[in-house]
Amino acid sequence: MVTPNFFWTVCKSSFTVGLIGLTISDRVASIVPVRGFSMSPTFNPHESTSLGLFTDDHVLVEKRCLTDYKFSHGDVVVFCSPSSYKEKHIKRITAMPGDWISVPYSYDTVKIPEGHCWVEGDNPTNSMDSRSFGPIPLGLIRGRVTHILWPPQRVGKIDRKFPQSGLAF
Repeated sequence: MVTPNFFWTVCKSSFTVGLIGLTISDRVASIVPVRGFSMSPTFNPHESTSLGLFTDDHVLVEKRCLTDYKFSHGDVVVFCSPSSYKEKHIKRITAMPGDWISVPYSYDTVKIPEGHCWVEGDNPTNSMDSRSFGPIPLGLIRGRVTHILWPPQRVGKIDRKFPQSGLAF
């Protein structure tokens, strides 16, 4: 027979382990759902359905890269919108500090300032990115996407793709 003392001990232990796990996961990694088609075909390559929660890609975001801003060309990152800190976006880094980039559909060439990067979606016709709001501060980045975890048929590592268009040398 289970005693109340045993039950209370199990509950306290479970709560403590859950709290520690949540704290560690928030500092080391997290799982984020990907909404929309701005990163298609890398994420959400299928048509939208009413079951979005079950069919949208869910990705693993590692946060160790934030300790000393270890990012490079082609990384897919999660960042806070420069216009609204509550909004999160997922885009690919196409230029790093010091790079020159020719802005698509424009005659402008921009030098990326120190402490900033240029991000673009893999689906440029359906993406709000640096072409809309300019270079973003590296401090707005919340982590690097490393793997797709859901749906099961799409589980796998995210490849770093070096964008060929846009960089001006």
